Amino acid sequence: MGITFPNESPEYRGARNKLLQRELALRREMEAVAREVRALPPGGAVPEDYEFDHIDAQGISAKIRLSELFRPGTDTLILYHYMFPRHRSDERPGPSSGPMAHLPLDDGPCPSCTALLDNWEGAVPHVEGLGANIAAVAHAPIERVAAFAAHRGWRHLKLISAANNRFKRDYHGEDEEGQQVPILTVFHKDTGGVVRLSWASELLFLPTDAGQDPRHVGTVEPMWTLLDLTPAGRPDAYEQIENAFYQTEVAGSSHAE
Repeated sequence: MGITFPNESPEYRGARNKLLQRELALRREMEAVAREVRALPPGGAVPEDYEFDHIDAQGISAKIRLSELFRPGTDTLILYHYMFPRHRSDERPGPSSGPMAHLPLDDGPCPSCTALLDNWEGAVPHVEGLGANIAAVAHAPIERVAAFAAHRGWRHLKLISAANNRFKRDYHGEDEEGQQVPILTVFHKDTGGVVRLSWASELLFLPTDAGQDPRHVGTVEPMWTLLDLTPAGRPDAYEQIENAFYQTEVAGSSHAE
């Protein structure tokens, strides 16, 4: 049964009903792709139980193994490769105040990755409440990452550093020149305790359509998918825009330090 809204024209309703059929097809296709993701054969086992740096419950720098990122009774780990430091070609301004303001631009965090993790912060308790684990892995020293996370007000998202292992290089979160790459990786632990790669956002490495960003994590970026629903759409520019919220507002905000 169709619906109408106040004062809409027949032209609007006709176009909207036609578009609804495409939205219905898209929903079906998204579920079909999701089923195929779930049905993938087991991926390769991780070559080692990587040891990361993290900040423990006492606020002290400590070590944590990949296997320890799985909470008891869980078998899924979502790891986003945070570009911290950013790519050397990224010339957007860094934070103008706060703990990262003094850093050379090349050593600071990527604004776009930061925006994504801002989006995820509130979702983490819900994702983990449904049985998955989620974390972001940077290459910067963990003390630097933790200081920036505190300034952003991140309380739920787990941050780790791969500064002292090969994890990011092995899983394409870092290129051969040491530049960071924003890939998303998902790992699964089987009944025998073997951890394997389940899925990765390899779309990142494929050619893009004209005028598009890679969108390899497009379905999990609420900032962009919300703007897709507006008359103006996404900004008429390369999608990894300079974000004033990243640069100034949060750095000078009332977020807890």
